[in-house]
Amino acid sequence: MNKKKQFLALPLLLLPLILEAHGVSQSDQEILSNGGLLSYIRVGATHMLTGYDHILFLVGVIFYLSNFKDIVKFISIFTIGHSITLIGATFLGIKADEHLIDAVIALSVLYKGFENLGGFKKYFKTDSPNLLFMVFIFGLIHGFGLSTRLQSFDIGAEQILAKIVCFNIGVELGQITALVPIVFIISKWKSFKSYDTFYKAVNGFLVIAGIGLFIFQMYGYFSAH
Repeated sequence: MNKKKQFLALPLLLLPLILEAHGVSQSDQEILSNGGLLSYIRVGATHMLTGYDHILFLVGVIFYLSNFKDIVKFISIFTIGHSITLIGATFLGIKADEHLIDAVIALSVLYKGFENLGGFKKYFKTDSPNLLFMVFIFGLIHGFGLSTRLQSFDIGAEQILAKIVCFNIGVELGQITALVPIVFIISKWKSFKSYDTFYKAVNGFLVIAGIGLFIFQMYGYFSAH
């Protein structure tokens, strides 16, 4: 196998880690039960940092953008979207099956990789939908997934809104922590000749990971039912 094929195949080695995605752990519940509002920020940040599906989608968004101003704009739109559903759905007690909502989130990862690789032009002979609008819509969906996770915890009956907001703040801090090195790596790699190969490999992996995550979540749904 030549170096180019090895480079393209490398992301596939990470697929088993991606399929594990993120979940609700007993240790997180203990942190929330024994700590105050700051514990919700901590768990929210940890949850986002281990939320591979969320990070993969944002990686796809960043690849599509060419300057820092656009990155800030699109990430802000995504943040507004997921904050609306995370806070609103949790406070109102609106729930969904976690496997189904995570399956839709998986499709958002697939969508972004497909779009970045020119899939709409190649296969449908049309322009892709407005990206800013789609990022907002997917932000709402991702936020609903985060809400489903938060509602899986026992957060008690006091300071409900404050706990939800703190968890959301933690999610934002985790998101920033994850994106800073990602933006740096993608931006720096653009100056290398291997960038085109890197671009195709990562976005191809987003497509594969999205399909894998979708199958994984649907299997989990049907196994539970």
